[in-house]
Amino acid sequence: MRQRFVRPLVLVPLLWAASATAALAQVEIWASDDVNIKLGILGQFQGDTIGDPTADANTDNLFIRRVRVMLGGQVAKNVTFFVETDTPNLGKTVPPAAKNIQPGTIIQDAYGEFKASQAFAIDAGLMFVPFSHNSLQSAATLLPIDYGAYTFSQSTATQSSTGRDAGFQARGYFLADHLEYRVGAFQGVRDTRSHNSFRYVGRIQYNVFDTDTGFFYSGTSIGKKKFVAIGGAIDAQQHYRGYDADVFVDMPAGPGAFTGQLDYNHFDGDITFASLPNQNDYLLEVGYLIPALKLTPVLQFSNKNVVDTTKGDENHSSIGLNYWWAAHNANIKAAYSRISPTGSTNQNEFTIQLQLFYF
Repeated sequence: MRQRFVRPLVLVPLLWAASATAALAQVEIWASDDVNIKLGILGQFQGDTIGDPTADANTDNLFIRRVRVMLGGQVAKNVTFFVETDTPNLGKTVPPAAKNIQPGTIIQDAYGEFKASQAFAIDAGLMFVPFSHNSLQSAATLLPIDYGAYTFSQSTATQSSTGRDAGFQARGYFLADHLEYRVGAFQGVRDTRSHNSFRYVGRIQYNVFDTDTGFFYSGTSIGKKKFVAIGGAIDAQQHYRGYDADVFVDMPAGPGAFTGQLDYNHFDGDITFASLPNQNDYLLEVGYLIPALKLTPVLQFSNKNVVDTTKGDENHSSIGLNYWWAAHNANIKAAYSRISPTGSTNQNEFTIQLQLFYF
């Protein structure tokens, strides 16, 4: 039994330095066997240039895409929590808006979990709704620079925050952790008296080889894991429906490792969300790790196809290269993208990103 003690915050930098020699070490503050806190940080520093269709010029930005402080841990036996802040797009200018140099810091995630068994746990708070595989991946472990262009198409209509909503969900695993389910009730859109029905979301996934039992799905494991995951989901509130089907592959292949995923989403806002047209969205990502060079060439293609009309149709394709300086802890990603809306001017974009991450 561990002797009861508390490591004060002033020791955290020393603990961090001491943990540098152990790849799996974690900065933690322990009060007892059942009470502890973990600290982390994510910084993504970005530069990009994109064609401005309203002028013969480019829109150029040097900014912080994400800066997050993460806090997780345990408050009692089988009771854990996770909270993270975010200050997104700090310093970025998106015409005609002014430079975003003094944005408000937001609570990005804030949820607790009571785990009765491996087959049943309850999550409560602000969290990713259990929809597509891409929408549940950690921003710190993505294969490309960012999520698919249409991964969170329903967020605005459902009054969500980049795929997150407040509510409760049940989550669990069967068949030696290979079969996962997530099902929850969330706020969704509320009327002025909050009389309308809640938003209900459910997902099921089967992992063929290695299991992935974290709250956030892994992105690329950079050759460390063998994932083949097949999943599907439904998202509903009143007349609105969203459907997902996806396949994710991440495994050693030849001298390196292959990572890829295909996500299909169908959304129909119907009369509940008139701003969300009946549409089919696709995401395809592929990359191949070259271990000797610590490089991964990456291709990403997203498509939005509005049903029965070409208005709103759009393609977003990119080709990029990742340098895994220190895996996900420190890396550099660069990508050239082309945005092609139907009936409008194409845009070309170049982005480079430095990531620093520890949790």
